[in-house]
Amino acid sequence: MRKAVSVLLLLILAGGTMVAQQRRRTADRDDRLSGISSGRTKVVDLTYALNDKFPRWPGDARSFEARENASMAKDGYFTRSVWMLEHYATHMDAPAHFTAGKATVDQIPAERLFGPAVVIDVTSNVRDDVDYRLTTRRIERWEREHGRIQPGSIVLLRTGWAKRAGDEERYRNMGRGGNMRFPGFSVEAVKLLIERGVVGLGIDTMSVDYGRSKGFEVHKASHGAGLYHLENLADMSALPESGAFLVVAPIKLEGGSGGAARVFAILP
Repeated sequence: MRKAVSVLLLLILAGGTMVAQQRRRTADRDDRLSGISSGRTKVVDLTYALNDKFPRWPGDARSFEARENASMAKDGYFTRSVWMLEHYATHMDAPAHFTAGKATVDQIPAERLFGPAVVIDVTSNVRDDVDYRLTTRRIERWEREHGRIQPGSIVLLRTGWAKRAGDEERYRNMGRGGNMRFPGFSVEAVKLLIERGVVGLGIDTMSVDYGRSKGFEVHKASHGAGLYHLENLADMSALPESGAFLVVAPIKLEGGSGGAARVFAILP
């Protein structure tokens, strides 16, 4: 009888602890959101401003154009018309980009555009190897330090490449034979992240596939599983490896294979 009572008490205490932890998490989240407008909570914009100066994908003669339709001096108001590629500057790749029948950018459920940011910092690896690809071992190291990656997370690969964004030649980093050279994800790493239930991948380079890729294997593997990509993210140095929350706001372009996106990180 005493043993049964002890077990019951332990269960009650454990349940109370779980409820208390959940309340603390909810309070922390609510406090974080309410602190945005007052400035207590820091928000990092991971988006480059759209203009015709951002490094273009090789072969793209046109990328962005803006023309003035009306001016304050002449018309009393200001408007422009804009033309741009779907995959230019900070943008989203929808799953339909490389997998037929998958979601276009307007079909991605809104709840998948919000999630915990898993930031894997490989800047030291990239300094030694510009062709670096994220390994499963590096993901497992992150999990040993921060806990298992939770379903619904958005995994960002911080390579330090954003420092090159102001110089098209260095950002594309064309090597011999006309191949770009920059870091990215590996297929093996992506398969592990798919098992973890993540919803998106992000990177501060031109592609989630490393620059020398010819077959876009990472695109195919991740899009086939329904993941979206965020490419050409701006400087992520202010983000912690764990604890930030990501807000992804892509243009809702009907039938789009992707499109310009505004990406925010809400810091803990």
